[in-house]
Amino acid sequence: MSVSEIETILSSLVGFPSVCGLPNGEIIDWIEAHLLASGARIRRVPGDAPGRYSLFAAVGPQEAEGIVLSAHADVVPVTGQDWSSDPFVLTRRENRLYGRGSSDMKGFLACMLHLARKAGRKDHPPLKRPLYLAISHDEELGCLGVRSLIEGIREDGDLQVAGCIVGEPTGMQVAVAHKGKIAFEIICRGQAAHSANPFLGKSAITLASNMVEALSRLQEHIRQTERHDGRFEVPFSTVQAGLISGGAALNIVPDLCTITAELRLLPGYEDAPYLEWLENASRKAVENLGGGEVELRIINSYPGLNASPSSDICSLALHEAGRNQVSVIDFGTEAGLLGEKLGMDCIVCGPGSIARAHKADEYITLPELADAERFLNGVLEHLRR
Repeated sequence: MSVSEIETILSSLVGFPSVCGLPNGEIIDWIEAHLLASGARIRRVPGDAPGRYSLFAAVGPQEAEGIVLSAHADVVPVTGQDWSSDPFVLTRRENRLYGRGSSDMKGFLACMLHLARKAGRKDHPPLKRPLYLAISHDEELGCLGVRSLIEGIREDGDLQVAGCIVGEPTGMQVAVAHKGKIAFEIICRGQAAHSANPFLGKSAITLASNMVEALSRLQEHIRQTERHDGRFEVPFSTVQAGLISGGAALNIVPDLCTITAELRLLPGYEDAPYLEWLENASRKAVENLGGGEVELRIINSYPGLNASPSSDICSLALHEAGRNQVSVIDFGTEAGLLGEKLGMDCIVCGPGSIARAHKADEYITLPELADAERFLNGVLEHLRR
């Protein structure tokens, strides 16, 4: 098998502008047709939003100890980015393949789909254990789509597998840990008044500024009190405000200001103590202002990953990737949710680089796809033994 065949599949995948938050029926239809032609048994799982779908497919016998390969089919938007070629047309320049999602993570998805075709061929040795493919939507919005996919899988009963490989771009390093995330809003409400006499009002922006300062104090509290995990570049949990919006006009004391913030939590740490810390800080902020209200509202969350380096799937991945040791990653994936909800060991290992993701001129290289091909061929041979 040649990388050119994977390139052809990747070209088709990139050609679908499967931007997160939008209906994805076209790309899912195409993937489903490809898998049906491979002889796969397929479950199409509707998402919580209209027009969103995930797929769960199986190739091979209905036995235990299969292996799950996992990828998301959605990509981030290209709006405002200065691409040197059409982001939704795979463009080869030397050994680089440019296109939105090429690294994150349609490159691995293309390798998955080609492997499924190879696994289903009648002229090849049959599988003794099944190959599963989990393909989700809206991962880029905070691992949203995989939740309905997990529920769909659970409806079919316990999934008895040897483990799961999530093919996010790690440069084919075998990652066993990443932080979890909780996104939340801090909604500050005051009392409007004419700015000619601002003392008749209660400024929601003043409340918000106090809460931004509280986030900074919380970060220092976390740094000092958490047990640091030296595997990560930042060895403790982090908190930061990413968006702030408030006020209606310059001559109006603002009655509403909203901060959107996030916690990135070390594996094993819960968000509840830190949210309680912020609740206490909000009460003090309201007291200092002499009125108003602060509400904390959770938007989304997903757990971290802290897999055992001695698990069977980790040992297999290390062997097939030609690695001697495991690594960790700084970005979140669906691995934590898949492992937690389905009770299976998960690792993260895939081609490409996260440093190229979400940017203009995202690309993956032909040698990277070749490495992923060799890796997955080894996984397939393992299922034949």
